[in-house]
Amino acid sequence: MGEFELIERIRSRAAPGSGVVVGIGDDAAVLAPTPGCELVVTTDSIVLDRHFTADWPGSNVGQLAAQANLSDLAAMGASPRWALLALTLPAIDEAWIDAFLDGFLAAAGSAGMTLVGGNLARGPLNIGVHLVGEVPAGQAVTRCGARPGDRIAVTGTVGDAAAALSLGEAASPELLDRLRRPRARLQAGETLRSSARAMIDLSDGLLADLAHLLAPGQGAELDLDALPASAALLEAVADPVERWRLQTGGGSDYELLVVLPPDADLDALSKAGGVALTAIGRVVEGQGVACRSATRAVPAGLGRGWDHFDDD
Repeated sequence: MGEFELIERIRSRAAPGSGVVVGIGDDAAVLAPTPGCELVVTTDSIVLDRHFTADWPGSNVGQLAAQANLSDLAAMGASPRWALLALTLPAIDEAWIDAFLDGFLAAAGSAGMTLVGGNLARGPLNIGVHLVGEVPAGQAVTRCGARPGDRIAVTGTVGDAAAALSLGEAASPELLDRLRRPRARLQAGETLRSSARAMIDLSDGLLADLAHLLAPGQGAELDLDALPASAALLEAVADPVERWRLQTGGGSDYELLVVLPPDADLDALSKAGGVALTAIGRVVEGQGVACRSATRAVPAGLGRGWDHFDDD
């Protein structure tokens, strides 16, 4: 199979979608945005031995490639529309490519998103994804807008992906599923769009990502006892302090961290967003994030987070 046969193979598997004037097969896609909406655009690379390893099933790699990018749209309160996929492959492995497309296209389809183009090249394995979403004009949620007194909340549970990485082969299937098959909180993002002051997805670690939501002169108080943990994490990591390290410093959970007004109704937002929303702290005047617990001493050095260019 050559390059053009592979393009046709991908084109034949990509479902048609609305707003696509010209899709896969031309020099570029032509798209028709919804009137009254603004475009929200994101891109990310999924890199071998950084985001996944060679033993991962291709379908899991495809799922991760789609969901990690969809999570960025969720954090803006956007609805996914179109995807571009750039694959750099050392060779054409039909079985792996089909499995990758199984995961990627299933995630795209469940999000209402259409694959409309991309690029193929030969070289070390690398996966580049470019997504386009929409949001009603003026309603995109950014990282800016937190005010002292606001509540800090998080969707779902945190720490599972970090636990899977830490435990390796000893990790339970439930923890591995969170690492290899994340699910972007699209419904929650759209629900929170009307009330969130600021929002970010948890890809680099809770404390590292929380810092991005604080303006100069702002700090935060974080209640470690309130951090939501899954049953799988509680079973795998009995020591609360070790759980805190995973929950505050580990990335790749792809939950949403959101700043809300003090009077926000978390129960109603949870119901509408399809996932539990837990209050874990508040924005204060000052600087930095103070971690607190009513049950035990808080150790130093929690939550360093992920930095692609930090080798320490």
